[in-house]
Order: sequence, then structure tokens, then C-alpha cells
Amino acid sequence: MPNILRHWAIPTLLILCLTVLAYGPAFDAGFIWDDDDYVMENETLSSPTGILNIWLSPRSTPQYYPLVFTSFWIEYRLWGLHATGYHITNILLHALSALLLWRILLRLQVPGAFLAAAIFALHPVHVESVAWVTERKNVLSLFWYLAAAYHLIRFFHLDADGDGQRPSFENAHYWLALFFFVFALLSKTVASTLPAAILLAIWWKRGRVGVADVLALLPFFVVGIASGLGTVWLEKHHVGAEGVIWDLSYMDRILIAGRAIWFYAWKLLWPVNLMFNYPRWTIDASMWWQYLFPAGVALVIVLLWSLRKRIGRGPLTAVLFFCGSLFPALGFFDVYPFRYSFVADHFQYHASIGMIVLLSAGFSAVVSTRKRLMPMFIVGWMVILAALGIQTWRQTRVYHDLETLWRDTLEKNSQSYLANNNLGTLLQKKNRPLEAMAYFPSSISKCNTFRF
Repeated sequence: MPNILRHWAIPTLLILCLTVLAYGPAFDAGFIWDDDDYVMENETLSSPTGILNIWLSPRSTPQYYPLVFTSFWIEYRLWGLHATGYHITNILLHALSALLLWRILLRLQVPGAFLAAAIFALHPVHVESVAWVTERKNVLSLFWYLAAAYHLIRFFHLDADGDGQRPSFENAHYWLALFFFVFALLSKTVASTLPAAILLAIWWKRGRVGVADVLALLPFFVVGIASGLGTVWLEKHHVGAEGVIWDLSYMDRILIAGRAIWFYAWKLLWPVNLMFNYPRWTIDASMWWQYLFPAGVALVIVLLWSLRKRIGRGPLTAVLFFCGSLFPALGFFDVYPFRYSFVADHFQYHASIGMIVLLSAGFSAVVSTRKRLMPMFIVGWMVILAALGIQTWRQTRVYHDLETLWRDTLEKNSQSYLANNNLGTLLQKKNRPLEAMAYFPSSISKCNTFRF
């Protein structure tokens, strides 16, 4: 990229401005699904002492993510139930995460650092996480996740050539990283994958992982695993992720995971027909073609491993980061949204970084060896970023209000029991019973014929 982009001020302003422009429709958007439980009708927010329940009573909120509800509690005192304030916070957190990603990639000396950050900021697959107030979980957890990653990179000296210096626990970067990591977990436990991601980064930079590296990250693994197990228990016993819907064999879960990985990768490469509720696949271990998905994932990993000396360790690191960061949402743990679909755009908010960086770094590395292609490269990516921004702007409009959201979902997935039932209920509340009746029979039919 041009030298001017190396200056911190210009990229910062560009990312902030582009993000705000792309998410412009969110500024006058309202609340949508689940926002009533998380914000509008959440008594812990309106009560002056609710902050104590947020931290001390895990069942007092829909999910035990106390840092998320603390942010809501503070905002409730600033602007009450005016949705604009909550949307602005989400957008700014998303933009700040893009900036942190840029700085991290620069420290790691990854080609195309600014491009990757810009794609992350503008990619429409992230709209569900940013334009949906309830998904404060995602944008807040990623911000702290990246802050922790930045300090771990400094602690392990991964920004230096070669092996760098020996890490010292007297280094403030270590304790800052642990502090921010805990904050990330208290926002959403998907951040528990961070220590594994750091081990990947160490292997990518050095070609090996030492015992000292693993021991240094052991507290992160312990805290992350404990937090994850707590979330799994609450999902089952508090949120309600149990019953016949989640009665899946281990092979079923492998088939779900393999197909989900390809689904998310494709949506990153071709982000069209994005929807709030995707069709729920029928998993059948007796159908041979369903094994192609996990087999394909395994084949890609094996090929990249075998080619690591020729093309470098970067591509394999990116793919493993993508798959590993998706792991909590691949079906091996029961989560409530699986009631409606095995995939959702917000599930890959953190993981998308792997594929975005791989794409950006790959193109930048190729162009760096062919200087004559630089002008074409810049123009091409300006067009792509503009297209992503426009698509994000359009997708953000879908999240304006509940009726818009459900109608868009049914336009793309007419079989959605969730959208049929909720749109019918919404129309009934709006005193439009004749319109509502058109959706209730459909939702009942979808519910009765739902194949689990």
C-alpha cells in the first residue's frame, strides 16, 4: 500500500469514517429480537442496585456476560431506552476493533494490514453483530480479545525478527493481556480461543512452540476453559439449550461442523443473500455426500501442512485460526440458536479475521513482487471496499425494526418458523389480525414438520 497509509492518523480516520458511513442506517434504527430481554424489559438496567445482580446473580440476565450488561446499565442512565445510543456504541466498538486489528497485523509484519482491517470494518457479514444491540456481546468481547492479543504479541516478542528475547513475567504486557482476556470472557466466552490462537502465532513466526510458551499461556487456558464450561452449563440449564432438538450424535456434530466451516468461508468470499435466520439443515449420517464437508476441511489442512515449506506457514495458520475460533459454535456444544439454525452470521465475527487476513496478505504479497500491478491492485481493492460498504449499508437497513427484519427473513427463507411466528405475533400486537393470520398457520405447519 502507499507509504502515506503507514501513518497512523490517516488510516485511523479512514476506518472510522468508512465504518460510520457503512453503518449509517443504524443511527435511526430501533430494537429488534431479544433486545427486549437484554435491554428494554431488563429490570437489572432500570434498578439502581441492578448492577449488583448483573455481577453476583448469573441468572438475573439472559446470559452471564456481566461486562455487556454493565455497559447497558451505564447507557440506560445516559440515554434510557433511546436505541440510537446503543447502536452508536456498537459501531464505535466495531471500528475500534478494526483499528486494533490493523495495529496487531503491523506488529506481526503481515502484508496488507490496512486492507485486512478495512475489509473487516466494512464486511457485510458483520452487520448482524454490529447492528443488533443484543450482539454487544460480540463487538465488546472482540475489542478486549484484540487488546489482550496485542499485549501477548508484545510479551512473546512476536513483533521482532527471529525468536526475540526471552519472555519475562515481570513484563507488564503479560498482566495487561491477562486482565483484558478476562474482560473479553466476561463479554462473551468465544474469546476463550485466544491462547490457542497465540500458540498458532508463535508457531507461525518461529516454526516451533516451546514448553515455556505453553506454560506462560496456561493461566489463560485455565481461565478460558473454566469460563467456557460455565457458559455451556448456563446455556443448558438457564437459557434452555436441551431437549430432542439438541439430541445429536457425535457423528452428527462432525457433519454439522464440516458443513458450517464451508458455509462461513463462502459467506466471507461471497456475502450475498445474508439473512437473520438461515434454513436449518437436515443432518443424516446415512447420506454419503454429507461427509464431503468435514473431509474437505481435513484435506485442506493436510494440503496446507504439506505445502508449508513451499508457501510458508501463514496460510495454514490462518485456516486453523478460522476453524479454531469457530469451534465453540460448530455444534460440539449445545447453544440455544441451534433450535432455529446451525449457522448465523454473528457466530463468525471473531473467526472471520483468519480468512480476511489470509486473503489480504496473499494479494498484497503477490502484488509486492509485481510492482507494475500496484495501480491495478489499488483500484481493484477500492472498488471491492466500496462494494462491501454499500452491501453493509443495505444489510444494516434490514435491522431497522422487527417487522423489516422478519419480512426480509421470510423473503429469503420462507420456511423460517422463527420469522413466521414472530411476524404473526408482531402484526397481532399492532392490531392487524387479518395480516397476522396469514403467518400463524404457516408457522404452526413449519413447527410440526420441523425435522430435527
